[in-house]
Amino acid sequence: MARTTDYGDATGLENMQQLIQLRWMAVVGQVATIAVVHYGFGIRLPLDQMLAVLAFLAAFNAASQLRWRIHRDVSNGELFVALLVDVAMLTAQLYLSGGAANPFVFLYLLQVILGAVLLEAWSTWTIVGITSACFAGLAVFSGPLQLPIEHGRGLLSPYILGMLICFGLNAALLVVFINRISRNLRARDARLAALRERAAEEEHIVRMGLLASGAAHDLGTPLATLSVILGDWRHLPHFTSDPELLAEIDEMQAQVQRCKATLSGILLSAGEARGESSLETTVSTFLDDTAEEWRSTRPVLAFEYENRFGHDLPMVSDSALKQTLCNVLDNALQASPDWVRLEATHEGDTLRLTVTDAGPGFAPGMLADFGKPYLSTKGRPEGGLGLFLVVNVARTLGGKVSARNRPEGGAEVTLTLPLASIILEEEEDEGNGS
Repeated sequence: MARTTDYGDATGLENMQQLIQLRWMAVVGQVATIAVVHYGFGIRLPLDQMLAVLAFLAAFNAASQLRWRIHRDVSNGELFVALLVDVAMLTAQLYLSGGAANPFVFLYLLQVILGAVLLEAWSTWTIVGITSACFAGLAVFSGPLQLPIEHGRGLLSPYILGMLICFGLNAALLVVFINRISRNLRARDARLAALRERAAEEEHIVRMGLLASGAAHDLGTPLATLSVILGDWRHLPHFTSDPELLAEIDEMQAQVQRCKATLSGILLSAGEARGESSLETTVSTFLDDTAEEWRSTRPVLAFEYENRFGHDLPMVSDSALKQTLCNVLDNALQASPDWVRLEATHEGDTLRLTVTDAGPGFAPGMLADFGKPYLSTKGRPEGGLGLFLVVNVARTLGGKVSARNRPEGGAEVTLTLPLASIILEEEEDEGNGS
């Protein structure tokens, strides 16, 4: 069974990775800033203590990177703690380099905005309160920065230049990372929308199954009556004396038997048939029997069937899979009454069934929405359900269905199914002489 994916956790992991990238950029940026201020402007800074803070930040980021390669689920609390660490490291650096007088104090706004985007409401307001308290604390407790303001010098003032660099950093980082985080959120919303659509389709299939099961019950009695009447007609003198009428009676009986077999398959799939059970067979035998039965019950002029599965494997005859393959063949036959081809191949751990026809092919709109219900080229209001069921049965088995128009004309529909979902595990020998 496929593992259920938590789309919220997947988005949280992507957002945490964005924070890790931002933290590496902060480490590099702080090293460069400290070097420029200390050696370029000649402003004395406590290098040992500031580099120790940077070393701690780099170690924390490296540990985070290793952790989130192993653990894939990220909660709101973990994102909140990560942002608190960033706030604490920024506060420590500002405390060592002038406190509230440092022009880079406005980097607190970056943490607040990231919190507003990434966190739940209570966490965001907590970040706002903590950063405000840190700002106030720096104004009260940190020492002054030996940085002349010199407003009259414009951009030549180190303080004004520092504020400009801080503004540019805030703006650039916000644009880059808010865009990335927004893309993550949009991707999550798209995945959730696809999940809701799939749930709606599966609910639709359940309703169709209930209707089909009820119809099978209701049609069983009239079909049995028709079978008895046709059997009686077959022995009447005016039918036995006319070979043409007798042939038509035989054809009618064959079609009634086909209808009864179809209804029995519906009830079997619904778990309501008790007179017959699933039979153990092999993949090649199942495919050969299905192809032969389809050929004998459809008015196809030319049917090419090639079984290139190779080494045979055991499986249980599955009526749903059989009906799925017949639905694809029926659609190909309706588009191309003169020629249909079925090819079965074994590729790795998958069974690949390719149905080809020589019809007009799919319209571009149908290829874009392939497998959607009530989408058909036949113009019937109930059209498109066959391929809709094909896609959903394949998806239930862990496979997929693809369609394309062939360059030489006609269409090609391919079912790719994992063998693990349809074959039986080979039983090991229980022991010698057993």
